[in-house]
Amino acid sequence: MENLLFLAQRIPFPPDKGDKIRSWHMLRHLARSHRVFLGCFIDDPEDARHLPQLRQVCADIACFAIPPWLRRLRSMARLKPGQPLTLEYFRDDRLRSWVTDTVVRHDIRRAFVFSSSMAPYAIPFAGRCVLDLVDLDSAKWAEYAERRAWPLSLVFSREARTLAVFERRAAAAFDQTLLVSDAEAADFRLHAPESISRIASVTNGVDLGYFSAETDYSCPFPPGVVPIVFTGAMDYWPNVDAVQWFAHEVMPKLRGAGMAARFYIVGSRPARAVRRLQRLPEVEVIGRVPDIRPYLAHAFAAIAPLRVARGIQNKVLEALAMGTPMIASPAACRGLRVRPGTDLIVAADAGEWADRIFSLTAAERTRLSLAGRRWIERHHIWERNLHKLDDWFPPHRPVDQRSPPAGDRDKAVRRSPEAVGGDD
Repeated sequence: MENLLFLAQRIPFPPDKGDKIRSWHMLRHLARSHRVFLGCFIDDPEDARHLPQLRQVCADIACFAIPPWLRRLRSMARLKPGQPLTLEYFRDDRLRSWVTDTVVRHDIRRAFVFSSSMAPYAIPFAGRCVLDLVDLDSAKWAEYAERRAWPLSLVFSREARTLAVFERRAAAAFDQTLLVSDAEAADFRLHAPESISRIASVTNGVDLGYFSAETDYSCPFPPGVVPIVFTGAMDYWPNVDAVQWFAHEVMPKLRGAGMAARFYIVGSRPARAVRRLQRLPEVEVIGRVPDIRPYLAHAFAAIAPLRVARGIQNKVLEALAMGTPMIASPAACRGLRVRPGTDLIVAADAGEWADRIFSLTAAERTRLSLAGRRWIERHHIWERNLHKLDDWFPPHRPVDQRSPPAGDRDKAVRRSPEAVGGDD
């Protein structure tokens, strides 16, 4: 069994955010046939209590705390011409020393690097090295710049330009660069033509046993309301922007049409702008919950009205897996090979959103429920999609003695808050 270095910008467990869901499943897959040495950061002290679960899967872990407010100050202070703020934010001598020492001491010749911010730690690596960019962060910053006022627009525009240069340089330095969807991979091939043969996509999956409507969940909603549900990490700006837009632009139209709709915002760490929405009629900010499945199972519809989105939206996959009728913006569907009108409903402006929700009949909701679940079963099963990783990290032995049996690992995921509105 070969040793493998795995670097991630955020501790991969618990899988309660979009990046952590993906990194956790990738790490778990690779740990079945490799001795994994994990180096990562932790930005939420609460996550430290989950280190024992990770130690069951990894041969060794180095997890360094990074207080976000302090990192932001340091990244601004260290800023150099042409250098992305993102790289300065995640620059850490402790992790660099651990990587250097671990690679030499354990003769590590394979590395998996999750996100562009971790790439500088592995660019000097001499063995086989795969970089998972997930999304094109440079493109995301460019979209932020278009939607934010000065001076943030200036900062975000600079980050987009400098990070795009670094993403291209990183792809040239790695043996393979992965992205989360065919659409993201196609965009990056245009941006980095010299690396075109070493750019591929590995899409996300869903735990179909966990996200299943067959369980009888208690209804979390009061009687007499039509619950419309949004799930996601509510300190993430695209999610904040999405729920603000829907609450202010679409909900009044539904009320005006006489629909007893109530908008439920379910997800961890709601920002102040999200909490303020509680003042609006028919808006409920739930915050973090131990399990989002009851909210999805009993929702009239789940929504993803994202105006800024890259890659794959886990909130869409999870709702479809639960058999919840999904209505999404074009941006939220961009990375998915869905059939609009068949697997889910796509709506653009506020008027179309209101019309689509208001006209959802019981028969249409049943049809969407079945079609959405079938589509997930065809395209988004984790184990099927992650087998692509074996092309670059061939398995040699079944399972490392330090890894728990597959059933125990699956049990750990069942207990995990992957259902806490986990998304980017």
